[in-house]
Amino acid sequence: MTCVAQWAAEDGVGVEHLVLNEWPDRVIGEAVVVDTRFGSPYGAHYRVEIAPDWTVRRVLVALTDGRTLVVSADGSGHWYDIDGMPLSALDGCIDIDISGTPFTNTLPIRRLGLMQGERREIRVAYLALPALTIEPADQAYTCIEPRRRYLYEGPLRQFEAELTIDTNWLVEDYPTLFKRIA
Repeated sequence: MTCVAQWAAEDGVGVEHLVLNEWPDRVIGEAVVVDTRFGSPYGAHYRVEIAPDWTVRRVLVALTDGRTLVVSADGSGHWYDIDGMPLSALDGCIDIDISGTPFTNTLPIRRLGLMQGERREIRVAYLALPALTIEPADQAYTCIEPRRRYLYEGPLRQFEAELTIDTNWLVEDYPTLFKRIA
C-alpha cells in the first residue's frame, strides 16, 4: 500500500510532502520538509524505516545545508549511531518524534493500539529540526475515538493537542502546528 500526504504549518510558513509505503515485512515513510523554526528557514529530507509492528528501525535526516543524522534502533528500546555505537541516553525509547512533521505521531498511535479512553505514557527519541539533536522526551497518548481522534500530551512543554487521523492512520489536523492540505 502506498499513500501520499501533504501538510502545511498552521503559521503558513512550512510545508511537507510524505510518501508512506507499507509492505508485509516493512514500512517506509519518506518526506521532504521546508519550514522555518525560531526564525531560521531550513529544508530537510527524512526517511523512517519501520518494522511491521511499527517499531522504528532506522532514521535518516539530511538537511539542505549538508548536515545529516543517521540512527538505528532494535525495536526494544536500544538506539545506535551511524557507526553502530550505542546511544544509551535513548534507552527505553521505541518511537522517534521528528519536530518538523506530524507523521511521527502515527508511529506510537499505530504501535500502541489504544482502546477508547486508554492512555499510555511513552518515552520517545525526540529529533529537533534544524538542530539535528536527539534526546529522550516523555509523551502520552490517549484514545478518544479509536482510529479517529487521539489526545497527544507533551508534559515537558506542557503541550496538549487533539489529533484527528485518517483511515491510513495519518494526522489530518494537529491544532496550532499542522493542517493536512492533500
